[in-house]
Amino acid sequence: VQLQASGGGLVQAGDSLRLSCAASGRTSSGFTTAWFRQAPGKEREFVAAIFRSGASTHYTDSVKGRFTISRDRAKNTMYLQMNNLKPEDTAVYYCAASSRIILSSLRIPSAYYDWGQGTQVTVSS
Repeated sequence: VQLQASGGGLVQAGDSLRLSCAASGRTSSGFTTAWFRQAPGKEREFVAAIFRSGASTHYTDSVKGRFTISRDRAKNTMYLQMNNLKPEDTAVYYCAASSRIILSSLRIPSAYYDWGQGTQVTVSS
């Protein structure tokens, strides 16, 4: 699966952004799709995921209530709606997908086979 992330930008604290991740190639109903982010000097961290094409959604605590992950199957595109952005949300955001995710590995970057190229999100205070 090839993934193409887009939608990043420079915004002020409190603003909103919507990231998109377009998928091409072979996908199946069992795919888990996720967003991760990596700030300078930090490890890549889990942000949100749709587990097995909609069985459940999961978020890291710091974005709960502010970010919403969704997926449009007809367009084969995943979204991350980010509201009330904070400076600590500044990072490169990556989308990822895998058909072999189990719940216990959902938040682990190395569990995902396919990655998009990343899109920069910068939130100024």
